[in-house]
Amino acid sequence: MSTPKILAFGTSLREGSFNHRLAEAAATYARDAGAGVTVVRLRDFPMPIFDEDLESREGMPEHAQRFKDLLIEHDGFLISNAEYNSSMTAAFKNAIDWASRPKEGEPPLHAFAGKCASLLGCSPGGLGGLRVLSHTRDLLLNIRVNVLGNQYALSNAGEAFNDDGTLARDKDIKAVSKNARELAEVLIALKR
Repeated sequence: MSTPKILAFGTSLREGSFNHRLAEAAATYARDAGAGVTVVRLRDFPMPIFDEDLESREGMPEHAQRFKDLLIEHDGFLISNAEYNSSMTAAFKNAIDWASRPKEGEPPLHAFAGKCASLLGCSPGGLGGLRVLSHTRDLLLNIRVNVLGNQYALSNAGEAFNDDGTLARDKDIKAVSKNARELAEVLIALKR
């Protein structure tokens, strides 16, 4: 049985993103449950806004292809969602739009179809990014990603992390650990 691979990332481009910290914390729990985890930053994959005319003229941008290749190489996704105006970030939606474009001879939605995802979110506010989770779930389900039912919105993110990036509050540790471990366990079961 091969070890399942999870791609973990936050959806904000901000250098000090709470969602990147949350993705890193969740990645630790998924590794502890037996998965291999790669953590990336969307800011390391700068892409132009999706434009079919640009795609026709120049093909897939280099960083969009690199991100798509990572999605293809992994069995599941651990996504920590930033909430902008009650929805997903433009950077995340744009990355999904580019990665959904098929190469000639490639099956539709090759980077997504049949993969599993687990959703987290956090924000400095009291709702913890809760509203973005349903938008992200809908988007992923429409591109044939199996989204696990367990999700978690971490509130008051400014108080949620220790200096070393670990989670500070017991309730967050319990919920994020459950979320990440569940994804690892589902992927392990699917690999059997």
